[in-house]
Amino acid sequence: MTDLATRTEHDLLGTMEVPAGAYYGIHAMRAAANFPLSGLRVHLELIRSIALVKKAAAITNQRVGALPEIKAKAICQACDEVTAGQWHDQFIVDAFQGGAGTSTNMNANEVLANRAIEILGGTKGDYSVIHPNDDVNLSQSTNDVYPTALKLAAIRLLLPVIEDMSRLQGALQEKEAEFAGVLKVGRTEMQDAVPVTLGQEFSAWAQAIQRDWWRLHVVEEKLRQINLGGTAVGTGLNADRKYVLAAWDVLRDLTNLGLARAENMIDQTQNADVFVEVSGLLKTAAVNLAKIAADLRLLSSGPRAGFGEIALPEQQAGSSIMPGKVNPVITEAVTQIAYQVMANDQAITLAAQAGQLELNAFLPLIAHNLFQQLDLLHAGVSMFIDRCISGIQARAEFCRQQVESSYGLVAAVAPYIGYELASDVAREAHRTGRAVKQVLLDRGLFSEDELDIILAPEEMTKPGIPGARRLKERGRAEQRRPRES
Repeated sequence: MTDLATRTEHDLLGTMEVPAGAYYGIHAMRAAANFPLSGLRVHLELIRSIALVKKAAAITNQRVGALPEIKAKAICQACDEVTAGQWHDQFIVDAFQGGAGTSTNMNANEVLANRAIEILGGTKGDYSVIHPNDDVNLSQSTNDVYPTALKLAAIRLLLPVIEDMSRLQGALQEKEAEFAGVLKVGRTEMQDAVPVTLGQEFSAWAQAIQRDWWRLHVVEEKLRQINLGGTAVGTGLNADRKYVLAAWDVLRDLTNLGLARAENMIDQTQNADVFVEVSGLLKTAAVNLAKIAADLRLLSSGPRAGFGEIALPEQQAGSSIMPGKVNPVITEAVTQIAYQVMANDQAITLAAQAGQLELNAFLPLIAHNLFQQLDLLHAGVSMFIDRCISGIQARAEFCRQQVESSYGLVAAVAPYIGYELASDVAREAHRTGRAVKQVLLDRGLFSEDELDIILAPEEMTKPGIPGARRLKERGRAEQRRPRES
């Protein structure tokens, strides 16, 4: 029968029965009833961040004489417990909600108030001991608490992603070095092109990821400007001036992050463009991840009837009907994560532009989509490194054979024999199935020794006319003078 016990709470709309053992109260219950939407709870990192904001507020309110020490200490202890992972089941509001995050803020106020009441020896719901609004929410508004907590949570989730991108860059660079000597067919528009090394392909991917790392590293700093102390619209109404000037500094010390008080708190209260910028750069990273994943699928396709130039680590059986089949499941998962990140960016963009005048009512949508982006990228990039990139193997001999049979080689001799004759050689090679090198030898256009120099991997994968310097050193400059010399 204890589980059925209730307590009566009231708000401006009337009264409601709340489970006696609940730390949440009437405001959270109304919100839970109003928004039975996704079944998704508010992200735990946002809950932790709100608790940190509330602790900073309590400390600052005590310092400026607005909150008695006994109340401040009880609230701070409750905040520490929530930050450490306790009472998260008491945050019952759906991730999608109206009210610019007010429901989440009030849910937090009630949980922290009732836990603080309990710490002081009182009974949950006896708000004469600790009041959710008058004490826990003192000198605050949802409109400075929620954006501040959103930024704090975003920073804490973004930092691991930044580290992941650095680690991915390193993993790609390791493969760049490992495959530096593996010559392969380059491809443009899915057709044979001039040769490259497999290492060079990995170097290009590593460079793209390096740019992503740098962009995310830079944008993280833009999240550090917070509007805590701005209260409802950024003017600081109903907050002691000393509190307004000090609260952000206390939060900075609590978080060990380089937070800064916004120069214009009205701007930071109403405008959400910084989240669009962060999301846009996460989308950019997702684009690069999807491109790399697609390239790896192509290069590993087959293994007999496709490109088959690399072998991806085998992770699981690929078919319920085709024995022996192994699919590139990690690259496929990375691609899906990337697409979801791109889709989330659209939602964040729409929500940010929909803000009106002094407030953006759609911050919960921004929060959910931004945090999902960060969670997906953190998990996805780590998976990509550990279960795919690090275990890639090159099929070096097959790559060499492909290069020798490709008429992309003819570009290397074009400076010596001219575009028209080179085109004719390529057509003959394609028509007869003979190697370009053999056609050149059969026509007497080059000696085998000369072609060994011109078609050497180190000559065809760096700037300049292939073999020109070495031919000159051998006294054949007049005989084989490149057209550019």
